[in-house]
Amino acid sequence: MRLVVIGVNHKTAPVALRERLALVGDDVNVALKQLETFTDGSVIVSTCNRTEIYALVPVMPEAVAKSETQEAAVSGSSHVSAAVISAHIVKIKTWLAEFKQLSLIDIDPYLYVHRDTHALTHWLRVAAGLDSMILGEPQILGQIKRSVHLAQEQKVLSNQLGWIVDQVFAAAKRVRNETKVGAQAVSLSFAAAKLVTQIFDDLPSRTLLIVAAGEMNRLVATHIAGLGVGRVIICNRNPERAEALAAELRHPNRRVDVRTLQELPDVLAEADIVSSCSGSMDLLIDKTMTVQALKRRRYQPMLMIDLAVPRDIDSSISRIDDIYLYSVDDLQHVIAGNIEQRRQAAVDAELLVSQLVVEVDRRFQVRQVGKDIQQYRAHTQEKVDKLLHASIAKLQQDDASPEEILIELSRRLTQSLTHSPSKLMRKAAREGDSELLNFVVSGLTDTHRGR
Repeated sequence: MRLVVIGVNHKTAPVALRERLALVGDDVNVALKQLETFTDGSVIVSTCNRTEIYALVPVMPEAVAKSETQEAAVSGSSHVSAAVISAHIVKIKTWLAEFKQLSLIDIDPYLYVHRDTHALTHWLRVAAGLDSMILGEPQILGQIKRSVHLAQEQKVLSNQLGWIVDQVFAAAKRVRNETKVGAQAVSLSFAAAKLVTQIFDDLPSRTLLIVAAGEMNRLVATHIAGLGVGRVIICNRNPERAEALAAELRHPNRRVDVRTLQELPDVLAEADIVSSCSGSMDLLIDKTMTVQALKRRRYQPMLMIDLAVPRDIDSSISRIDDIYLYSVDDLQHVIAGNIEQRRQAAVDAELLVSQLVVEVDRRFQVRQVGKDIQQYRAHTQEKVDKLLHASIAKLQQDDASPEEILIELSRRLTQSLTHSPSKLMRKAAREGDSELLNFVVSGLTDTHRGR
């Protein structure tokens, strides 16, 4: 298949090294252009957990030995030997070290390498979330799609690599649709978003209140806003941080307001969903405040998510009708069970990945053999034309003997057309490959018998 992947991830390299090997921003565009000079297309996937280079080894790289080049030219094959692929892997590793101004000796122990179907398997596992720090997480597929888009923009995604990418995306979609590896929430922010969908419908008419604009609440706000809530209110001590989060969440179909923490009692009644994670040592939402808010809301249900330790929301509120209160411990308990379900589903997902890799590899071989046959026929026709033109030239001579020229043409055509099969049979016999020898002999015999 000529596909190779070289990279590091959270399993093989510490975060300090992953940071030094990261390829982001303009680095990606420059790197793709440089890789284009010695690959048949490449894609760079670089996230906080991994940096990987997916590339196709060229059919005729400079590293091919003269004898291999001649043999490939004779057979018309577009396959590349294992030795050539190995040499190219070393070349990509060396390029990566030089590009990042690091020593190859220092980074090589942390690099993993996959080739051919193993590379395809790895890519599909990554796209399906089976190789992620959080099993089954969906974000990596979007990150791969953005990486492919960058390669397309730089015009370094060859037709063949583009075909492989399409197969990876289609297969990853099947894994996620046909197994439950990504069905359950396994992060606090994702679990919070799941709760919202279970309790509320008509999300464009709902209001989300974010109490404190720290990183955890940013993730919660991003997930829940992504569900389509129509309004977000952010209460925070630091107005600059609140405005920064508001800028991330603003959308033509979403209103985002920033309020001070002192205004929390006034805006609580406006919220259908509350997420709080302040790090304060004192309660921010007590029972009295909540009862008053419910009265103003005419007892419409409220979902409250308290991710803070110590708690921001009075735990006694959970006993009030129309209030759904979840603490960080409640969500962690849900997540623990979901992780186990994902692990069980991952067994089915891994089996499906293996089946899909076989299917993709077969389609690739069928697709490739058509090109090989086309190249072989073109090369054979070229040799026939050359012999034919030589014979016609001899026939135009005054003392030419048509019979002798035709006999010589027939002899040379026979030699030329039987050279490659004969060479293959001798090689199979010399290496003791009786299965290949019998296959070639029987195939040629069947051809001569007109089967």
